[in-house]
Amino acid sequence: MYKNESNHNIIIRALALLLVFSSFTASAQLSLTGQIRSRAELRDGYGTLQPIGYSNAFFISQRTRLTFNYKSSRLIFQTSIQDVRLWGQDASTTTPADGSKLSVHEAWAEIVLSNKADKDFKISPVDYFAVKIGRQELSYDDERLLGATDWIQQARRHDAIVLKMLDKGWQLDLGAAFNQNTDATNYNGTYYVAGNVSPTVKDSQGNLVNTPAGIIPLVNAAGISSKTGSPSFINPPGTNGLNQNYKSLQYLYAAKKIDKTKISALFVADEFGKYRLDSIKNTSGIDVGYVYGRRFDQSGVNTRFTTGLLINPVFGAKNEWKLNGGFYYQGGHDKDGLALSAYTYTLSAIYNPARFAYTAGWDYLSGNDAFSTSTTNHRFDPLYGTPHKFWGYMDYFYAVSGAPNGGLSNPYLKVKYISADARFSTELANHYFYLAQNQKNTAGQAIDKYLGTEFDLTTSYKLNKVTTVDLGLSYMAATSSMEYAKNITPGTAHLNPVWAYLQINIKPDFLNK
Repeated sequence: MYKNESNHNIIIRALALLLVFSSFTASAQLSLTGQIRSRAELRDGYGTLQPIGYSNAFFISQRTRLTFNYKSSRLIFQTSIQDVRLWGQDASTTTPADGSKLSVHEAWAEIVLSNKADKDFKISPVDYFAVKIGRQELSYDDERLLGATDWIQQARRHDAIVLKMLDKGWQLDLGAAFNQNTDATNYNGTYYVAGNVSPTVKDSQGNLVNTPAGIIPLVNAAGISSKTGSPSFINPPGTNGLNQNYKSLQYLYAAKKIDKTKISALFVADEFGKYRLDSIKNTSGIDVGYVYGRRFDQSGVNTRFTTGLLINPVFGAKNEWKLNGGFYYQGGHDKDGLALSAYTYTLSAIYNPARFAYTAGWDYLSGNDAFSTSTTNHRFDPLYGTPHKFWGYMDYFYAVSGAPNGGLSNPYLKVKYISADARFSTELANHYFYLAQNQKNTAGQAIDKYLGTEFDLTTSYKLNKVTTVDLGLSYMAATSSMEYAKNITPGTAHLNPVWAYLQINIKPDFLNK
């Protein structure tokens, strides 16, 4: 029997036992839900400008997820198994050497210690208090800084412990995470290297070799190892795009709703291991090359902290007006040890009188001025949020492809329509992208801060209770400044990128009709 088949059978048998067990637990609630989300994408400049002469890309990706949830008065338990891949990524048949393709997206338990709403608790000092431990999604407010990143098929989760309290309208969450690579008895210290580093890398001569242990390779735009790596100081990725996870994380979230206004505060401290630059010699025939990289075998960590407030007042006779305002400051040191002083703010207003909703807003994320001699990093990093929701659906900013070192200023307008039965909706969004600070061209002169305008048209239709079809079309009118901002040689890329997708999302609830 193949390993894949063995794993599948184990999961099916385990679920069958859980279903039998549920018949003897009348006081507990049991749910078993599934998801198949297939998404076809046509890319002609998604994430970054497409070089002239390149062909469009087309593919279909799929997330398959099975989520089990058990809830009683004293315990909430959830596991989520998912498989993420492209159609055709694997051969039509597999061998035992392929190994298991499944992964655990969530596996957590929430131990309930106090609950005034449950008569089973004779003494409850607060309205609700619980400890949630295990692999879990961390999602707060609009997911600007902490979110599930559900748009990407693999989503985002953390291995963490969270203390959760509700009392007299207050919500307080205190969470912590600590990452490590191995539990080997002869491992020296707690040095941490991200587990998702590519197993192979090209040395400085272009020869493919195994990635040296304990190193995150530096590579240039061609994927070849080099002393400086990609010029990330021009277009560095946000935390969402890093292949290095944090060493540890702590956060405190506090929220209070006063009448129709919600006020929330967030403090996040994340720490990254210190490193030294290293090189490993590789001899391949007559070629002598090197693999350059960051070796994480140094004591201590670089600590970054982010803190701020978000306020969401709602008013009007029919609650038709919603405002959103927030400010966050980032300090300490970045992952490379540079002093950090950055900030972001967001302002928006939504008017929703009936079927239509109108939104006007502005997001500002600070950056570094190319003409400044300061050694402090002023580029704000939106942590572990969901950038796809905020800065254009084409993901040009703070996603995998990076964002300008000069930061981002993004005024935007949106109009959305929802049908009376809520089965159909469509939205048109318009983003104007500007650099927040100066950036230089190859001649050392300041470029125009205007980067381009993006239009996003999305439509969603609910076929039935469990099936939704989504269609999206995005177009950007970019300027030559976008080439500099994305670290592309001027005049070598198309400045009118297009992206389209068609998605079918099927989410059945197997235990409820």
